[in-house]
Amino acid sequence: MSKMFCYQCQETAGGKGCTVQGVCGKKADVANLQDLLIYTLKGIALYRNEAKNLNIDTKEADRFIQLSLFTTITNANFDYNYFINRITEAKKLRDDLKNQVKEKDSSINITHDSANWDCPEDKYDEKALDVGVLSTENEDIRSLRELTIYGLKGAAAYGQHAANLNFEDQDIYDFFSEALVATLDDSLSVDELVALVLKTGDYGVKVMALLDKANTETYGNPEPTEVNIGVRNNPAILITGHDLKDMEELLKQTEGTGVDVYTHSEMLPSNSYPAFKKYDHLVGNYGSAWWAQKSEFETFNGPILFTTNCLVPPKDSYKDRIYVTGAVGYEGLKVIKTDENGNKDFSEIIEHAKKCPPPTQIEEGSVMGGFAHNAVLSVADKVIEAVKSGDIKKFFVMGGCDGRMKSRDYYTEFAKALPKDTIILTAGCAKYRYNKLDLGDIGGIPRVLDAGQCNDSYSLAVIAMELQKAFELEDINDLPIEFNIAWYEQKAVIVLLALLALGIKNIHLGPTLPGFLSPNVANVLVENFGIAPITSVEEDIEALV
Repeated sequence: MSKMFCYQCQETAGGKGCTVQGVCGKKADVANLQDLLIYTLKGIALYRNEAKNLNIDTKEADRFIQLSLFTTITNANFDYNYFINRITEAKKLRDDLKNQVKEKDSSINITHDSANWDCPEDKYDEKALDVGVLSTENEDIRSLRELTIYGLKGAAAYGQHAANLNFEDQDIYDFFSEALVATLDDSLSVDELVALVLKTGDYGVKVMALLDKANTETYGNPEPTEVNIGVRNNPAILITGHDLKDMEELLKQTEGTGVDVYTHSEMLPSNSYPAFKKYDHLVGNYGSAWWAQKSEFETFNGPILFTTNCLVPPKDSYKDRIYVTGAVGYEGLKVIKTDENGNKDFSEIIEHAKKCPPPTQIEEGSVMGGFAHNAVLSVADKVIEAVKSGDIKKFFVMGGCDGRMKSRDYYTEFAKALPKDTIILTAGCAKYRYNKLDLGDIGGIPRVLDAGQCNDSYSLAVIAMELQKAFELEDINDLPIEFNIAWYEQKAVIVLLALLALGIKNIHLGPTLPGFLSPNVANVLVENFGIAPITSVEEDIEALV
């Protein structure tokens, strides 16, 4: 088996790096091909930037780079053949750009290997071993380059969701290529790379704002909603991941078929969008966070549609019920492709559902959601008055990712231990550690305000910035808000970088600090931004409350 090195997620082996097989289930050969794809994207970006300067259309390259970055995030695509084909497409696109550039200006000659390498497909594995993460020898330079790349991967995921709704921003595409090329530049100092990391955070804010606009202009502003977590006695499809366009198409195509639809994990917030509430066969949410899918998919009984990452290698007992689309891939799973008009045909999964028994109930009751920035700011006066009167002493932002580690019980216990005059602001699947606890309310304001998916961390930032204005504070860090963030993969990385770019300091991060932060880079984040690891619930409550 080929040797690998991957440390892009929180569960990386020993907190240092997976070298045999990913803890996520990703095999070494797939990990290496993902590295080769990223390397080839850098070569595309070199020529793409020249093409842009020569007024050559770069739209195909921009979209290819974005989707390709997305496919390499944790738990998205495990399919070896997918990456073989994607790399071949990348080389062709790169060389086409090269030819167009040279036709306009024959003096342009890019010598970097990423822009020129070539070998047959059966040699890709061999080439991949030369271009992986460890090919950058200096530990600090490597750390900052990878921090930038992982931020780009998260930003690309959000950008792809927006693009699926026909919302794109050329400035964001330009930055993707600018940043990819910068990670090849050996002349950049540590300080210049730190600046690049923070600029990546700036674009994280932009891309999350773009996605927020795409979602709300297409489907309306989320509304506070009580979401059912029980089941009905109809055959059903479970939709998981993050893509709201896929959600819309599935609801349209299942209407009147007798097949119900349930959301799972990060799709829970879609129950709060006005455009989806009109569908009576959208029953509610089934199960919890991504890592529990092996048990929850067993009991769901019907087919499951993956719209994005968060796929755990499936058990044989339900593998034949998994369908994937978009950036997701795993050998042997059924793929629902996009046609030339951008549409998807879900008839196969619908017919499959009709042959399956209804879901087995695993919970009953409901959870609250829909507290994105529009909903919270509509009652801002009530919130501000509660703060001024002392009814609300402090807000705790506890967004981010959930994961398998036992240490993540910390977030449940932390939420339980918070005083009853505090409010939890959350987004992402970290919410499942406490969103079903009975934590009560403060004057009718629920103590857990769920803004939505991980990308809706943007909503939490908007809320904070509006509160800063309302209280006439010069520094956002003077607000009665503490940040205790859980992370898992690269979308959480871009959220963190976005918060830093907005000037937010003293963020607690857990359950562990990223393995890709070298000691010196970690020290920069600690000294300049006050980032700190979580400790124990008791110590952190004492420090933060």
